[in-house]
Amino acid sequence: MFNRPGNRVNQQLSLLSNRLSEENPALEGVVDSFRALDRLGYSAGLMNPEEESYAFTISWWPMIAVLGTFSAGKSTFINEYIGATVQRSGSQAVDDRFTVISYGTSEEVKELPGLALDGDPRFPFYRVSNEIERLSDGAGRTVDHFLAMKTVKSERLRGRILIDSPGFDADEQRATILQLTDHIIDLSDLVLVFFDARHPEPGAMRDTLEHLVNRVAARNDFTKLVFVLNQIDTTWREDNLEEVVSAWQRAVVRQGNATGRFYCLYNTGAAVEIGDEKVRARYEYKAARDRDEIHAKIAEISSSRSYRIVGAMQAIAESMEMDALPALKGALGRWRRWVVRADAVMMAVVLIVVVYAAQAMADGFGPLLEAIQAHPVTSGFAAVVLLAVLLGVHVFNRRWAARRIARSLPDETASGNWRAAFLKNTVFWRSIFRKSPAGLGRGAIRQLHALRDQVEAYVQRLNNQFMDEGEARKEARAGAQSVQASAPDAGAESREEAAPAPGQETRG
Repeated sequence: MFNRPGNRVNQQLSLLSNRLSEENPALEGVVDSFRALDRLGYSAGLMNPEEESYAFTISWWPMIAVLGTFSAGKSTFINEYIGATVQRSGSQAVDDRFTVISYGTSEEVKELPGLALDGDPRFPFYRVSNEIERLSDGAGRTVDHFLAMKTVKSERLRGRILIDSPGFDADEQRATILQLTDHIIDLSDLVLVFFDARHPEPGAMRDTLEHLVNRVAARNDFTKLVFVLNQIDTTWREDNLEEVVSAWQRAVVRQGNATGRFYCLYNTGAAVEIGDEKVRARYEYKAARDRDEIHAKIAEISSSRSYRIVGAMQAIAESMEMDALPALKGALGRWRRWVVRADAVMMAVVLIVVVYAAQAMADGFGPLLEAIQAHPVTSGFAAVVLLAVLLGVHVFNRRWAARRIARSLPDETASGNWRAAFLKNTVFWRSIFRKSPAGLGRGAIRQLHALRDQVEAYVQRLNNQFMDEGEARKEARAGAQSVQASAPDAGAESREEAAPAPGQETRG
């Protein structure tokens, strides 16, 4: 028998399933598999049915974080990519919050407060208010001070999430913004870091650059970090784009990143007039090519995220069988031995005390003791009291040993709360000699194996979907290459490629 999920959990899972049917149909049935996994977790005590689901422990949509300083062109890039004016742009600070932009069914841009993210487990900022309260040190700032959400009907947002960040040169909120940036980097599949070519000296960004690069270096995850040098049109008079890029590359290398790729962009609609036709042709070609590559990177992460979701379900099922089950069996074995030994010692003490007390009463109150023994009611009552004392000793020993052993078990693992699952097995009505943990018997193991078999079916479905999409992308690239082949002075672009800094490749 297992606990059923609460209404709130059921509602959230239903919303998740409905949204997947719109944005990523290939994953729609995976929610039902997570429900089955939840039932096993609830039965074993690894999850709280009132508020938890294994589906809430992962991000279901690929995340692309757009980071950088004020006026580096982040918002302009996002608007251009989406194909709609979603974010305000300008040379001054225009937004001091992280904005999560996702797909919506309305043709108009809808703006929602940060609370919409904090209370919805489908998004990566679920319950982030607790972290914000800790970071703001009781300053009274709520999630709405730091987060906002916008939805817009754009096919490029279908099945993915964009996050626009405030500039790192923010005011008194800088410390909290950097901490939230860490959280975003951890969760994101792709991180675009924008720099402004109008300020070719990277020294002013040194502390922020160090924070960003070191954060990614600590997780050995450089592949998701992409650097974008924006507004390159401002360098055309000196014709020194190569030098500007090399300066930023050297700054990044000094912080320990030897793999990041620098892309060069500018917004043709707001660009300065490039008087030299050949320079303009090279700049336009390079910016267009780099923009296409960035867009391709964004498109590719959707497939990798889908596989990671399916892989997460398999990893949880394997962790329940390979990690949680042996750990709980081992903890229960220790608990059983502790209880038996403690019972033997304490019950022996109780019996010795009873024997000595009886002997003392026999010496001083012999006739009274004989009368008590002769009366069946009083003798039965004495036996019941003795049994109650022994039972009380056993219950005390169970609880004492359970609390001591529970401290050694983690409460946050891939498979759930081992501590809570262990304590569920130590309730007073459960025999200490039962070796299989509650909810993880042979039937549960068979269900885990069946769920792991389902993963293969999902992988095959994803393979079919992305193979079909891959063929479509090949045809699109072939058409794009035929157009690029006719670009003016396209071969001259190679002369403008930024030279790699020591130990760093220019192209990824």
